[in-house]
This record gives sequence, C-alpha cells and structure tokens, in this order.
Amino acid sequence: MKKLLSITAILLIAFITLQCSTVAVTGRRQLSLVPNSQLLPMSFQQYNQVMKEGKKSDNAQWERMVKNVGANIKGAVERYMAQQNLSSKLNGFAWEFNLLEENVVNAWCMPGGKVAFYTGIMPICRDEAGVAVVMGHEVAHAIANHGGERMSQGLVTQGLTSTFSALASQNPTMAKNLLLQSMGVGSQLGMLTFSRKHESEADELGLIFMAIAGYDPREAPKFWKRMEANSGGGQRPPEFLSTHPHPSTRIADLNSLMPKALKYYKK
Repeated sequence: MKKLLSITAILLIAFITLQCSTVAVTGRRQLSLVPNSQLLPMSFQQYNQVMKEGKKSDNAQWERMVKNVGANIKGAVERYMAQQNLSSKLNGFAWEFNLLEENVVNAWCMPGGKVAFYTGIMPICRDEAGVAVVMGHEVAHAIANHGGERMSQGLVTQGLTSTFSALASQNPTMAKNLLLQSMGVGSQLGMLTFSRKHESEADELGLIFMAIAGYDPREAPKFWKRMEANSGGGQRPPEFLSTHPHPSTRIADLNSLMPKALKYYKK
C-alpha cells in the first residue's frame, strides 16, 4: 500500500509539473490545467451572461471614462507585449469594457480582456487616473493568467478527477462557479483569493500598463488611500478589498515599485 501511494504521489507530481506554464511577463512558473481553447469561450459566455443579467449604468460620464481608460490600457498592453515579443499571448482576446449599475466597490477582468466596473467603485476612482489604477491592476491579472491558475488549483482540490472541459460537461454549475470565483466576478459568490505573488505581479504590471497608457502611476497610492478611508469605521470591507492586502501594505509596496513604473511614464 505504501509503495502504491508513493507511485501515485510521484505520478501526481509529474502530471502537475507537466501542466505548468510560465507567466507571460515575470517568468514565474504557474499551474495551468485549463488551456485558453477551453477557458476563453466559457469566459466570454459567462461575461455575456453577467452583462445580460446586470443593469448597465446610465451614467454617461462614468461609462465614457471606463471605456476610454479601457481603450488606453488595451493599447498599452498591446504595445508592452509586442516589445517583449509576447503578442501571441493575446491571441483570442476580445476586449470589452462595461460599467454596471450596482453599489458594489468592485471591478474585474475575465480571461480574454472582458472587463466590468461597478458604479460603487467610481466615486473612489474619481477620475480617469483612478480608473486606470483599477483597470491596469485587473487587466494585469488576466495578462498573467492568475484566474486560470486559480481555476487549476481549484481542480487540484477536486482531486484531479477531471479536466475543466469534462467538469463543465458533467457539472456545469460547479464549472461556472469555479470560473466566476476564480476571476473575482460579482459580489455574491465567495471568491478564491489571489495569492501575495499574484497581487505583487498585478501591482507591478498594472503600474507599468497605466504608465505606458499615459497615466501617472503615482496616482495609485492616492487611490488606495481613498480606498482605505472608504473602508473605515470597522464596517465590513468592500468586495474589492476582501481579496487584496490591507491598503497600507499595498501603498508601501506600490511606492517601492514606483521608480520602475516611472521609467515608462511620459508626460
């Protein structure tokens, strides 16, 4: 029995090792059990469903802000990836930027560049620079495939009994929830928290993306100070904070990354 368990463990480790990929920018190895050929179609389907069930905001000014910043961040990502000879990592992306009417302090980006902001976060963003802080960070999670990595980890916790496509066929509700939780979508489902490595990667890339897009990365610590003030009073933290480090920690980390980000910023 011990021998059998040892062999099983070795095979499991070997399987997981073979299913690893490399984060597009930082080079970190990550678990990747869900290929884009499976991930993107379901991502687009679920995004469309969220848009259908939700209510798009009728605040024209905020909507223009989200779409304009989204287009600028998209352009920055495409230029950065081209400079790094990584444009192929964007194959299959179908960018979209929408603002949903709901008093939820949250925003997210699904695989393939599908972004949603909630009106509850807009007063904290205040302006395009604030939106760019959030947009850059959330898009960075998608570029680094953090959602796919968390989905892969979720499959591992299921005992590797099936691939994601098999899970979607056998238990579509579980597959849907795993996808939405992994991407931090909405406000009702319990989210699978990003690791500190994920947050560090998203912070670094997000600052670079907003800087290339023409937004001052020094606005990022200011946004997080506003977020910290918004979550004061001992109340339950907003959804956007529930999967992120404490703002004071985030601000210190952002300031340490600022010299690198400013190299990309041209006034």
